[in-house]
Amino acid sequence: MFLGTVVGNVVATQKDERLHGKKLLIVEPFDPRTKETKSPILAVDTVGAGNSETVILVRGSSARSSIDKNAPIDAAIVGIVDEIEIL
Repeated sequence: MFLGTVVGNVVATQKDERLHGKKLLIVEPFDPRTKETKSPILAVDTVGAGNSETVILVRGSSARSSIDKNAPIDAAIVGIVDEIEIL
């Protein structure tokens, strides 16, 4: 799992049927200690995240299983962060 900030959305009228009804968001991953950002990725939203929110993301098989084991998903948003505390 890692953290990211929602920076945009994608509208696709033609997509795999297993993705119908799913919101696609552009998320910019970041390191919570350094605030260094990485290249944005496309993720399926499973929790109703919105623009500028900090979210929890998963990739690979964890992302696929959040929707459908056979869905063509590489990244999924699985949580919305309320607060980050680094000790």
